[in-house]
Order: sequence, then C-alpha cells, then structure tokens
Amino acid sequence: MAFLKFDKVRIAGLSAGVPKNVMSTVSTTDKYSDDDFIKTTGVRQKRYSNDFTTSDLSFAATEKLIADLGWDKAEVDALVFVTQTPDYILPATSCILQDRLGLKRDCMAFDISLGCSGWVYGLCSLLGLMSGGAIRKALLLAGDARKQAFEEPDQLFGFAGTATALEYTGKESDCFLFNMGTDGSGYDAIIKQVGGTRNQVTAEDLIPKMCEDGRMRHGFQTRMKGMDVFAFGITTAPKSIKKLAEHFGFDWTSYDYFVFHQANFKMNETIRAKLKLTEEQVPYSLHDFGNTSSASIPITIVTQLKGKIENRKTKFIGCGFGVGLSWGTVAFETDNIVISDLVEL
Repeated sequence: MAFLKFDKVRIAGLSAGVPKNVMSTVSTTDKYSDDDFIKTTGVRQKRYSNDFTTSDLSFAATEKLIADLGWDKAEVDALVFVTQTPDYILPATSCILQDRLGLKRDCMAFDISLGCSGWVYGLCSLLGLMSGGAIRKALLLAGDARKQAFEEPDQLFGFAGTATALEYTGKESDCFLFNMGTDGSGYDAIIKQVGGTRNQVTAEDLIPKMCEDGRMRHGFQTRMKGMDVFAFGITTAPKSIKKLAEHFGFDWTSYDYFVFHQANFKMNETIRAKLKLTEEQVPYSLHDFGNTSSASIPITIVTQLKGKIENRKTKFIGCGFGVGLSWGTVAFETDNIVISDLVEL
C-alpha cells in the first residue's frame, strides 16, 4: 500500500451542484419491494436530469465557490477534473472547463478517470503538485452524471458535480495523510463493458438485455457484481483506516467525522460497526442524493455538515472505495472552511 504525507496546503472551500429534479426510489426488479430496496441501499431519492453533464454541474458548483471565496480566477494555477462521464472521449473535459470558467491559459488542467475513490485520488494528486509552493491555488472538480446513451434512470446512482478549492499556506500544520491501494484483479466487479477500445461499439450494444440482477441494460450501462463489491468494501475500508493510523502513529478514534463514499447504506453501516463509530461521526447524503460516485465525499460534507464545521477546527477521515477496484483514505483537518450553499440547476 502507498502511504503519503503532504503539508503546507489547506482546503479553503467546498461546493456541490445537482439537478433540481428529484426522483423517488422505486425498485426495478421483482426480487425486492420498494421498502426493502430503500432499507438495503439507503437511497430514498436521488437527483437526475437529461439536461446536464457532469461538467455542467461541476461548473456551477465552481462558479459559486469562487464567488463565495472571493478568489481572483487569474490566481488559479491548476484544475483537475475527476469523472467517469466526461463530455467527450477526447479532448479532456478539464480543458473545456478551463476555458468555460475563464481561467488563465497558464492554468494546468487534466482529467482523472476514477469513480468511487476519485475525490481522494484527485486530492492526493493535486497536493503532490502544490506542496512545493509552485502552484498556489487549485481546483478539484469531481462527480458523475451517468447518461451516455438512452437508459432508464438507475435507482442507486444520482447526478452531482463538486468543487474543492485548495490553497498553499506554507504551514506544516496544514497536513494530509494518505493510504492508497489498488486491486485490478477485480476490474470487472463494476464495469461499463462497451465504449472503450477493448470492446468497440456495435448496433447490438444499444439493445437492452436482461442481466443477472433482473434489470434490462445495454452495453453502455454500468454492471456490478454486488456481493463482490460489498465484500470488498466492508473489508478494505476499515483496514485502510487502521493501517493509515498505524503507519503515521495517530489515534483515529479521536477524529470528528468519518466521511465514506456513499456506496450503500447496509455496506457503510457494516463498516461503521466494524470501526465502532457513533451515528453522529458518520454522516450520510445517499438518502437524498444516491450514490454520487466521486462526488460523494464532498457532497456529504456540503449537505450534511455545513453550519457545524465552518467556524471551528474539524478533523476528518475520508475513505473512497469501489470501481477499479481501488481505494483511498485521507486524514485531514479543516479550519474556517467556506461551505457554499447547494447549487440546484
């Protein structure tokens, strides 16, 4: 496992953007009633719209956050966009966002293709670039809006885009500790089988077929081996947190909040029980927004903790785990952080 430490940078602010359209959860299979589905997944509703891409939602969140921070866009030196639903196969969507946001041409911009662990990986990547002081202000945009071809709305996944503002402080007390890992042998546990160069697109791929979970899907839709993912999550997340604390020698039980990727209520509650955390230490956003992929950690902080953390020092452990299979855990502290109101498009 990779253990990393970066300092002299802080999270200045967080924001999130979602569609206004609210969809209530209904089961799409005869195996489960609506009540059983909600009890297991925790998803009562989610946000969905055919009108917005991930970049649209992230753009709106970023504009709001920059305004709330009072940042000068000319001072932003880097932009990283984490998503599995880019605007195009190429070019990188971060390049489009650099221009759309009106950032300077000297701004570094690139995409990261990751899902559930993506916010932690994006944060780690930007901190590695910033800790030397050459990059003073940067933006991490993360999220997913899953529509890539006609499909019925997925009952688990919601649409969201987020923005995280990072700034160089030069203070060693502004510190982030990471534990990162990958198990590519499980690459097909969560997979969109068509659209890359391995399986090129045919007309047949757009025809929905019955899958093992009782849902009709076409080749562009995400398929998941639910039990494999469940076993991976409940095993990997607790181990990663404990290994991080052991490696860097800190007491993880003293942290205020543990913000997990919003995968599945039953899965996350199992993780909480294994770590013996209180309900107050583990906030949830999936009840109202569903599984929002790489947006899930920041949107949980924005929607569940605004008002509780803005004017005090707060210690966080964030843990993302899933598609890849990959995982990332980060321990950090915020102080006088700006949390924007949720942006609804």
